[in-house]
Amino acid sequence: MKLLITGAAGQLGKAFVSELKANRDIQFSAYSRGDLDVTCVDEAQTVIARERPDFVINTSAYTQVDLAESEKENAYLVNETGPANLAEVCKRLDIPLVHFSTDYVFDGSKQGPWLEDDPTAPLGIYGASKLAGEKAITQIHSKHLIFRTSWVFSEYGHNFVKTMLHVGSMREKMNVVDDQIGKPTSAREIVRLILQILPKIENHWGIYNLAQPQALSWYSFAQAIFAQARSLDKNYWSNHLLVSDLQPIPSSEYPTHAQRPANSELDTSKLENTFGLTIKPWQDSLNETIGALQDHD
Repeated sequence: MKLLITGAAGQLGKAFVSELKANRDIQFSAYSRGDLDVTCVDEAQTVIARERPDFVINTSAYTQVDLAESEKENAYLVNETGPANLAEVCKRLDIPLVHFSTDYVFDGSKQGPWLEDDPTAPLGIYGASKLAGEKAITQIHSKHLIFRTSWVFSEYGHNFVKTMLHVGSMREKMNVVDDQIGKPTSAREIVRLILQILPKIENHWGIYNLAQPQALSWYSFAQAIFAQARSLDKNYWSNHLLVSDLQPIPSSEYPTHAQRPANSELDTSKLENTFGLTIKPWQDSLNETIGALQDHD
């Protein structure tokens, strides 16, 4: 199997590259935006036609949720035009396209986990642009896999785990939102699941939720991050973490440019049943990520 990764300099792209380097059974080529700008259809055509992969995996994305409110054109360019370009090229060359979307396509108003066919109603530009990308792909190319993920974290890029550990190293007191819930999901676990799915794809094209088990609030996730860090290596993290007073607050006390969905919990039963998967708890992945951050210090 040969894979082509776009957006290789991003959080998920880096996780793909790291995992694939350790897997000698899979050939891959990885392109950052500087090497392949997915918003340029001619570049996409040239690179994909030259590489001729078995799957194109698009991890390119505009992910700055608040900034998207004032950069609508850029958000749609990367999150809608880019995927549409890849879908056009992949359709021409008869290559399946794997793409990643977000829990932000939902408005968060549902009681209970979101299913793939629940009505979408993004609250902001980021979610709307990602939904537009989904629609473009599904309308253009039948051989697609779109995975909606949530609360992605890893040792790479900018994410909640790294932010908490960084801020927690500078402050004794922290306030964290407690009225938004979701499922933390490791970039590495996403990659590992995708690599299990691709050989089983047959004709199971479509949209799937992909998140790790157990929903909780941002506040509870922050509690878990600090607790697991200290239990992993008490001496190391006691020297690196100052935080001792963690307080829950409502979203109203932490205003942001973009509104977040209150409930981002994704139901993953379709993914698990279709491909016979067991998704491991995010707690296991959190330990892995914290360990990797400690090793890289």
